[in-house]
Amino acid sequence: MSLTPIWKVEATPAALNDLAKGTMVETLGITFTEIGPNYIRARMPVDHRTRQYLGLLHGGASVALAETIASTASNLVVDIQTQYCVGLEINANHLRPVREGYVWAEARPIHLGRTTHVWDIRLYEEATSQLVAIIRHTVIVLSRLQREP
Repeated sequence: MSLTPIWKVEATPAALNDLAKGTMVETLGITFTEIGPNYIRARMPVDHRTRQYLGLLHGGASVALAETIASTASNLVVDIQTQYCVGLEINANHLRPVREGYVWAEARPIHLGRTTHVWDIRLYEEATSQLVAIIRHTVIVLSRLQREP
């Protein structure tokens, strides 16, 4: 079964990683790794930048990874000449701790509407492929013609 790609903007992981230079995304070590026909993936280290004081992956870092890939994905499915997308709401269920290594996340659309997008993001421990968190992110689609960010 082949899927029709959802993307309106052509992008590569390398191009997205270049856009992240000098941002929180770069600071946390988040790197885009794959863009499929209806999903986007990125990974993040579990290290001094992303752990909380008990030595576990910080829930906020997990959410930052999820929002990064879902918001980026939303901006790839709209006409970027006339629209842009930003986060509106995010909900995370953290299922298991991670102490070291890497986690990776995959975002897939649940709803791609005219004014909102809803994404399902699954976060996995890279070494074991175990599910770490389930995150739902709602993005609002705004007009560039009315107001610049």
